[in-house]
Amino acid sequence: MADDGDSCLEDDQVAIVTQKLALTMTSPTPISHVQLACCSSHSAFPWHGNELWVYSNTDFGTKPLKLVGHHGNISALAFGTRQNPLFLCSGSNDYIIVLLFQAVVIGTSLGWVQHLSLCPQNDKAAVCSGAKTYILHTQNEEPIISLSGHLGAVTAAEFCPWAGHILVSTSEDRTFKVWDLRTEEILYQSAVLSAFPLLSLFISDERRQLVIGSANGQVWSFSIPDDYRCRVVTRVDLQKVEQRRLKHMEGSPDREPGSVRGEQADSVESSQPVLSISPCSALPNSSPDQERGGNFYWIGSSDSLYVLDLDATELRTTLLLKDYPNLTIPIVGSWAIYQGDKDKTVCLISSPFTPTIALFEVEVPEYSFSPCPLEEILSVIPSGPLLPESPLNAVLVRREAPKVSVPTQKPAKKTGPEVKVLLKDQPLTFHHRVKSSGYTTPPWACTNKANSQKKNPALIKPRRKIRCIFPEYAEDRPVPTVLHTQVNIAERPTPVCCLQYSGDGKQILCGLGNASALLYKSTLTGTPAVYTGHDGPINTVNWSFDRQWVITSAEDRTARVWPMGNAEPILIMGGDRFSKPVKSAQFYYLDKFLLLSSGCALHLYLYHLDLARDDIKRYNQKSLSKLVGKFKMSSGTDITCTSAINQLYSYIILAAGVDRSVEVFDMNVGHVCADIPEAHTRAVHHITQNQGSMFSSQAPDLYSLFLTSAVTDGLKLWDLRTLRCVRRYEGHTNRCHPCSSAFSACGRYIATGSEDNCAGSTASAQIGTQVL
Repeated sequence: MADDGDSCLEDDQVAIVTQKLALTMTSPTPISHVQLACCSSHSAFPWHGNELWVYSNTDFGTKPLKLVGHHGNISALAFGTRQNPLFLCSGSNDYIIVLLFQAVVIGTSLGWVQHLSLCPQNDKAAVCSGAKTYILHTQNEEPIISLSGHLGAVTAAEFCPWAGHILVSTSEDRTFKVWDLRTEEILYQSAVLSAFPLLSLFISDERRQLVIGSANGQVWSFSIPDDYRCRVVTRVDLQKVEQRRLKHMEGSPDREPGSVRGEQADSVESSQPVLSISPCSALPNSSPDQERGGNFYWIGSSDSLYVLDLDATELRTTLLLKDYPNLTIPIVGSWAIYQGDKDKTVCLISSPFTPTIALFEVEVPEYSFSPCPLEEILSVIPSGPLLPESPLNAVLVRREAPKVSVPTQKPAKKTGPEVKVLLKDQPLTFHHRVKSSGYTTPPWACTNKANSQKKNPALIKPRRKIRCIFPEYAEDRPVPTVLHTQVNIAERPTPVCCLQYSGDGKQILCGLGNASALLYKSTLTGTPAVYTGHDGPINTVNWSFDRQWVITSAEDRTARVWPMGNAEPILIMGGDRFSKPVKSAQFYYLDKFLLLSSGCALHLYLYHLDLARDDIKRYNQKSLSKLVGKFKMSSGTDITCTSAINQLYSYIILAAGVDRSVEVFDMNVGHVCADIPEAHTRAVHHITQNQGSMFSSQAPDLYSLFLTSAVTDGLKLWDLRTLRCVRRYEGHTNRCHPCSSAFSACGRYIATGSEDNCAGSTASAQIGTQVL
């Protein structure tokens, strides 16, 4: 009855799928769409229509417990949420029976039972029959209420774990409803979610989320607030994420065992109905970061078993049933999934074509969840010194002008009468400061005083008070939700392309679409300083670490460095240096370099800024820059955006390309060290890192987080150490315009723009050792 483990692995590796039970009935009673039941200790399924067999999950050698009582075919089974005592509820056309110490009939003649579920207290049962949902007592045959409102057959209904009077139901009318059983009212009714019926449902008590699956392989995640007006958080298409995973695995040399194989020429594309959704606890061999941050679910489909990470909208593993020859049933009609306490998951399945039942255990190996294979784990904070040949060792050496010897003119000998030498006219220059000749001032003489004493410079008080520029950051402050100030930046409608606060938070710099930049106080009061000179829209603005300089880049293929308080650029970088617009420009490596991106390459410059000006040759700038190197994308594609941390000595630079990839540059060696292909479904238009703040401290691991944004593909949070998407956000609207995002100074919140005239802010779950 129990088969040997089968895992499609090598002989020296551990089997991950073991079939424990396989039974075939002699009667042709269909069991393809029967709701099976499975818990930590037992599994239950109908036998020959009206009989009920209960097997022990720990000892399959014992005979099953055979229960009778139904006259019609059993169509639904459900175990209670508590193990002591253990409730088992069965439903058929004639009876609804609850089994505890004795069988109790709690309902009769309710019709074909599609789904059964018990409340957390095991005192109420929800019975889905037709377009109605009946709420029954589990102790006696006395119906409580009957809920009607769906336009199609109700496919699933579950009680809310933290509120037993709340029920959520799904239907073939492609909607779900949230019911209040005390008032028998609908608290929330969704819109039509899909063109296919909704089949499965699960409510997460830990995250207070509602997970729904449909017949075409769509999985939705909804948040359940206190008013129960659900809002969509994530939507996943299993077929698309499976294809993306398959493409990524085909690019790697080793194929992951038990995963999807390459498409064959004679393969037929089919949908993946979500037949069952079950929680997946901390993965058996996952890292601590994944245990804290993952939101995993077992998804049972017609031919596969998936582990889906809803936060990242990615498949962590895929088990294709036909890859395991020892499994009796390659195509599944019904699932019952339960993850046990010993890192093993018990699955009870039925065949849609034959009256066959099978039970198997799944144990996911360690390498299925290991991070991306890298020679070294990437880190924003350097783990070693600079290499001797590192580009970051470059130094700008200024050549001194050679000294020109001026010949001395000998006085002419007087050979005749005195000759008058007339001075030629010289150009008159008006300088900024005119020095008096001193003819109108009275004469003065310096007199020494006998009692004069030198004052100790240490005793001299400063003229202005030194304020504390590093106040304590209030980390418990809530998210700002009230509009404080709104300013019109121009008379005509002008887009704000980019903006950035200064390091101390006292000023904010805005880049506009009219080729100008505005410098405001953080309170947005007073007249802003205007920086003009570009001939195209501003792409990026950036502050230096000491807040004395700002740099701007624009579509006119130039970048300009401006001193604070001066509207005239001190350094202009353009001309023949860049053949394409400068997409990004920033200070890098604690203001040692200027980092620019244009075309398919990163440009690293050393620079020297000189404020001295010649009043005659004022257009000859004394500031200079020197190219250290150009670093091209490995794919040769153009760069859309970049990100690098300037607040510390970091070797890491992130760059996104038009081919939807994100590449990681290690400037210590001067080339690409890792890449993320197909990071989004469209090109990434914005990338930003968690740079922290000097006003707030964060754990070192949090600097490994970065955000990417793409039009129509939402916002993704990545971990540089594993190069995996750890969370995805889709609650905002981004269908056309490039909306940017930012981390808060404390690292607890993420803010993003939205096309519905809103700015969204969210708090992430635990990543690493901190809470975002």
